[in-house]
Amino acid sequence: MPAKTLASALGRIDSSTRRHTPAGTGSFTDDRRSGGPALMEGFPRAALARCRRGLRVLPLLATLLFTLPLAQGRRALGESLFTAQSVESSRFIVLGRPVGDDDWTLLVLEQLAPAPRCWTARPDGLVDPSLNRFNFTGICNRYIDSNGYSLRVGDQDLATSHHLRLVQVGSELRLLAAGETLPVELPVGRGSVPLRDRDGFVELRLEPGWTLQRRVYQGRGLSHLYFANPEGLPALLARVRPLPVAGPGAAFGDPASGRGRLSGLPGLSGPSLAGLPDRTLVAVPGRPIPLQVIPFRE
Repeated sequence: MPAKTLASALGRIDSSTRRHTPAGTGSFTDDRRSGGPALMEGFPRAALARCRRGLRVLPLLATLLFTLPLAQGRRALGESLFTAQSVESSRFIVLGRPVGDDDWTLLVLEQLAPAPRCWTARPDGLVDPSLNRFNFTGICNRYIDSNGYSLRVGDQDLATSHHLRLVQVGSELRLLAAGETLPVELPVGRGSVPLRDRDGFVELRLEPGWTLQRRVYQGRGLSHLYFANPEGLPALLARVRPLPVAGPGAAFGDPASGRGRLSGLPGLSGPSLAGLPDRTLVAVPGRPIPLQVIPFRE
């Protein structure tokens, strides 16, 4: 068969195939306008849109499937990997160390040997960290940050999800447990601040139910302490007293210094927190502020 006749016959067959391709079916013929394969030619547009939406969701699903087991694994790790054992409380002291003008850091000292003493009570009510004046290796132990202490509630290790912080309210220094999942902060301890001295530390007394415990791994005690409570979080949260209305100063003041003054608003100032009644919670910037509801009267 001549070449021209063969080419003409093939052209008629191709045209006939294009005319009889039903709508909604795919065609694998060449797209002469683009010069490439028209793989999706004739494919329904609604189905294509659904496919594109599904492809956009796939990365999100993959992220969820990857992160959820990790979070559950970390929670299970804290519950099963570490246990706790009690310590002799008389060998420990919980202290607040002044930093700068109005900040505080938490530390715990442990007396390993009978003498010399690692800390000494001062006549003014503060504590002198006397271990700073001698080589305390083998005599004293220090726990100065989250590597040395963490929170344990019930049988759950909360080291990765919660933290401890110090807040001064008037002449009182408060140790609070905070976390992203907690609607309020839990009171763990408190101490009196007779005066501010950079060389004088404030002793903190733990709230009822809270104790110091040692973290244990496979029966071996570690150099890590728990601020521990045997009750679970729901029971502890249920006993937290609501925040009383303390005027505008409590909401906009500086909780670390306890000054309780409005800042950033010209001509406005609130009362000091020092004269307010005792309270369990402290207003935290970025969180909802409870307001008192006053009934309307004619």
